Amino acid sequence: MKVLAAGAVLWRKENNELKVLLIHRQRYNDWSWPKGKVDNGELLAEAAVREIREETGLKVHLGPKLDILEYKLDNGHKKQVHYWSAEVTDTAIKRQNFIPDEEVASFEWLSIKEAKKKLSYPHDKKPLDKLVELDQAGTLKTSSLIVLRHAKATPRDQWTKGEATRPLLPQGAVQAVQLTNVLAAFGPKLVVTSSWRRCLDTVIPFVSKHKVKLIERSQLSELGANKGPKQTHKLVHKLIGTGKNVIICSHRPALPTIVEAIEVYASKNIKTVLQEITALKPGEFYVIRFASNTKGKLKVVDLEFVEI
Repeated sequence: MKVLAAGAVLWRKENNELKVLLIHRQRYNDWSWPKGKVDNGELLAEAAVREIREETGLKVHLGPKLDILEYKLDNGHKKQVHYWSAEVTDTAIKRQNFIPDEEVASFEWLSIKEAKKKLSYPHDKKPLDKLVELDQAGTLKTSSLIVLRHAKATPRDQWTKGEATRPLLPQGAVQAVQLTNVLAAFGPKLVVTSSWRRCLDTVIPFVSKHKVKLIERSQLSELGANKGPKQTHKLVHKLIGTGKNVIICSHRPALPTIVEAIEVYASKNIKTVLQEITALKPGEFYVIRFASNTKGKLKVVDLEFVEI
């Protein structure tokens, strides 16, 4: 039996020094990263954010993924823990609502050197080393573009009222609800979608629950991307250039055009991975993370695939 868990190395800069947060569990008398088991029906990313909120009182969104650790528990079962990085802003700290309980007695912000000394388990140093590596490379603080294919829709041959009005299937409506928390885990502040019904119906549950701004753009529809690919490219460039976390919801035939725009910011190796976006299945998405290089230009530094 394998136990799935998720968490994060929480970080912030104090006087330009990287600090990380460790929690103290009284029951085990140990120091480790905030994490916890994935609940039934939960996806890893949403479990990570939930556990962080429960154990530290901090509301965060996930940055680049750091590591996947596997080890044996005392009962002989294997445990697999997925770790992300997560920046803790001054606003999050002001709103922090930490109440000590049986699970977490206290927490401390520590320097990297202090954290390495205080961690109770050697394997917990691996995600910390990765965090430091990203920081030194200038790719720890990122913005993200989430490219989402709409949820499962009524087949084309079963709908005669025009592509723009083709709706989601009941299965697709369920997927749209499932997407609400996992999308929120990555902190998007804006949703830009094709105005066609199946895309709108995919993102509206997320927008309604998390009060995120929604914009409709014809450049993201099948017709718009096909007839005016340059306008689609222009829109994607504009959204990336905002430096905000943004969701794009579109259609499979439009995905190659969207990827063409993103490739401008990618190395040769990353361009190969970007092609996988064109094969997204309904309800799947990629989180594409950007960081500024030494010349201040944005570049793709990380890609993360999420399926529901």
